[in-house]
This record gives sequence, structure tokens and C-alpha cells, in this order.
Amino acid sequence: MANLFAVKHISTLKSEAGEEGEHTLRRSLGPVNLITLGVGAVIGAGIFVLTGQAAALHAGPAIALSFILAGITCAFAGLCYAEFASLIPIAGSAYTYGYATLGELVAWIIGWCLCLEYAFGAATVASGWSGYFLSLLEQLGLTPSASLAPFTTTYGNVLYLYHGRWLPFMSLPMGVTDVSGLPHVTGVFNLIAFVVIGVVTVVLVRGIKESANLNSAIVFVKVGVVFIFLFLGIGFLLQHPDLARMNWHPFIPPKIGPGQFGISGIAAGAASVFFAYIGFDAVSTAAQEAKNPQRDMPIGILGSLVICTILYIAVSLTLTGLVSYKALNVAEPVAIGIDATGVKWGGLLVKIGAVFGLGTVMLVMLLGQSRVFYSMSRDGLLPKWAGAIHPKFRTPWISNIIVGTIVAFLPALLPIDKLSAMVNMGTLLAFAIVSAGVWILRVRHPEMERPFKTPLVPLVPICGIVSALYLIANLPTLTWIVVGIWLVVGLVIYFSYSTKHSKVQKLEARATAKQ
Repeated sequence: MANLFAVKHISTLKSEAGEEGEHTLRRSLGPVNLITLGVGAVIGAGIFVLTGQAAALHAGPAIALSFILAGITCAFAGLCYAEFASLIPIAGSAYTYGYATLGELVAWIIGWCLCLEYAFGAATVASGWSGYFLSLLEQLGLTPSASLAPFTTTYGNVLYLYHGRWLPFMSLPMGVTDVSGLPHVTGVFNLIAFVVIGVVTVVLVRGIKESANLNSAIVFVKVGVVFIFLFLGIGFLLQHPDLARMNWHPFIPPKIGPGQFGISGIAAGAASVFFAYIGFDAVSTAAQEAKNPQRDMPIGILGSLVICTILYIAVSLTLTGLVSYKALNVAEPVAIGIDATGVKWGGLLVKIGAVFGLGTVMLVMLLGQSRVFYSMSRDGLLPKWAGAIHPKFRTPWISNIIVGTIVAFLPALLPIDKLSAMVNMGTLLAFAIVSAGVWILRVRHPEMERPFKTPLVPLVPICGIVSALYLIANLPTLTWIVVGIWLVVGLVIYFSYSTKHSKVQKLEARATAKQ
């Protein structure tokens, strides 16, 4: 049983980080690539989808405070990630850091949770992407026919044709209650979401440099769209200050139930929008592909986190100022916000930005997931195919293809609310373990040279642990159930396969036999 908590020595990790050749990942990413990688993962569903839903259901205009609370939690964890990423520049993120400090079983659990985070996170975003893409087509006058519409949404979801747009009942205008006279179809398979995951998978197999450059270009486009929204929205509010005062009052609506408005609503809102921050930690999974990881990884992780937090707060305040939070529980809250300014081309622009923005989130999520598989395979905890590197493209291509295929079916068959409920706990658990790992490593190996040092240890790691556990406590029951089932499946794989093939356990067994 002691071998279950065997640690992977830092010297071994540093040796792996220095390996070169066609069997290793190519080091081709600079600090700008890493920052845009983080921004590409973070700026997406949070701004374009979750902001409105969390405001309407949990926090009201105080959703800005929810983003601050979630951002503070990420900042504590981000500082710890930055120290580990500069110290151990290995693909694998929190999995690798847990292996080096808390042992193999803990590393397996966190690696398995990261697979849930990235895979289901990409599927969730693909579902949202298909909605925005369909809306964009319809705004351009390309409404699917009744025979094609069932292949634009998940199985069993009913769409109604209203003013040239296929909409679910919850997205119809509030005054529309009688739908008996509206043409409608029942979803069969979300082909749009399936195809976009396939395209992203092909890009990732082709190469990390190409993926990162494409991501960087799209990030500049979608951040530009966000700034245009802020420019138009803030300008409109400055001209109509009474509208903002009306929509922001009361800033913290009175509590009407557990996790709905009041102070508890802010915490529940933070737990809800935490999905919006998932992705900055994906920067650390690219550590083995950074040109100068000791310098560039902290810049990439912390730089992307700061930029995204500022944008989230600004967008949430502007959005709830333009539109009452009560009307924001829709799939396209930012489009509704910009429509309130009267700028006719604004809605079209936002949808274009969302299509680009959500596309890069999928790219980084699937990149991170395959790199975790790569690291677990190299340690013997997963089969060799998960770590196989393409001789030309130098990417974990088999892992990319298999994971991409599985993920493509998830948003094609499951609705977005079921997918998003499965993601947040894995991330928060990873944050808690990484924070604890920094503290443990400082105690065990205080002499190690650290290119980046987390300040105020152990205060910052303790705050990271406590804040992550606090947000976990505010997650819905369904999340606990799904993650529990996922962990049981993972532990079955671990004890039936991984313990027999673990390289670290084999080394421990040989060392014990010599004594």
C-alpha cells in the first residue's frame, strides 16, 4: 500500500524535461503564445454564455463580485501553478505536480479529474459554439430547413421556428407562451458540434506550433470583439445613466433561496462561473513545449489570468447595466446586451466573436487533455498509445484522435446543462492539490532553485486550498454524484492496470528488493 503514495522524484522530472528527439514534444512556444493560449481557453463560454445565466439565477448585478471571488481563488492557485511550471516544465500540469509531492494515487486521481475537466469542458463549449453558429447563420438569412434542423441540436431537444430562427422554448420571447401554431422539430444529433470537434482535433494533430499560431490570431479577433462590446456598452450607459442605476439596483438582490441572490448567491455564482476560468491552468500542460519554460510559464499563466479577470468584471458590469439581470437567462446574453444599445450590427459582430472565441476554447481544452494523457502514459499509468508521438508532427496524435472522437459525440447527444455540471469540481480539486503541493515541496526541499517563487508561503497555498474547497461546497449535488462515479471508474482502471505498469512503483519495488 505504501507504493500507492510513492512520489516521482524531482530529478527524474527534470531529466524528462530536458529530453529531445522525435519521441518528444517540440519546444516552439514563446511568452506571447502562452498568454494567448491562456486567454484563448478562458475568454469564451464565460463571457458569451455563463455571465447572463449566473446573473439571472444566482447573483444579479453582483455577478461582478462572483467573478472577483472566482478570480481570487484562481490567483492563489495561479501563483502556485507558476512556481511548479517553472520548476518542473513537464506536460501534465497538476497531475505531474501531485506526483512529485503527494504520491501516485493522488496524482492518478487528479489526472483522471483533469481528463473530465478538459474533455467535458470541450464538449460543453462545442454545444455552446453550435448554438452561436446556428444563430449567426440564421441572422445571415441561412435558416436550416425543417429536414436539417433536427441535426442542429441534441437528441430530444424541441426547436420552434420563430421569425426565421429555430429556438428552444426557453429562448422564445417572454410574451410567447402558446407554441401550438409554431412549426417545430425534435433534435436527433448535433452534427454542427460533432464536426467542429473533428476540425479542432485535426488542427491539434497537425502540430502545436500551427495550433498555437491559429489560436493567437483568433484570440486577437475575439478580444477585439469584447473591447468593441465594452466601448459601445459603456458609451451607451454614460449617455443613459438612469438605465444603469435602475438595472444595478439593488446591486445584491435580496435572498429568495439557497444560492439564489444575497451573499450566498454571490458564492453560488462564483462556483457557477468558475467554468469561465477553466483554461488558464491549461497553459501549464504546454510547459514541455515552451522555448524557455522557467521564464515564460509564469508570464503565460499569470498574464492570461490577469487579462481575463479584468475583462470578465468589465463585461459583467456593462451587461447587467444594459439589461436587467432577470432577462439574461438566455443562450446569447451578450448579444442581447449589445442589442440594447441600438447598434444593429452589434449582435452580428458578437456572434462572429463568439464563434471564433469558443473555437479557441475547444482547441486549448483538447490540447490540455491530450497532454495529461501523454504524461500519464509515459509514467506507465495508461497504455502506450496515449503517449505515442507522431514522427513528423511531434504531437500525441493517437491520443488526440481517440479523445477527439469520444468528445465529438458528447455535445452531439447531451445538452449543455448536463455537460457543464460535470466540469468544475475536477478543476477546483486540482487547484487545491497544486496549492498543497507547493507548500509540501517548500518543506521537503527548501534548497531547490526556483525560477519563480510563490510569495507568502504558506499563506497563499492555504488560501488557495480553502477558497477552492469553499467553492466545491457550493457546487450542486449532481456534480458530486457525477464526479463520484467518474472517480470510481478511474480507480478501477488504476488498480486493474496502472499499479501493474507504473514505472515509479517498479523502481520502488527494485529499490526495496536490494535492501
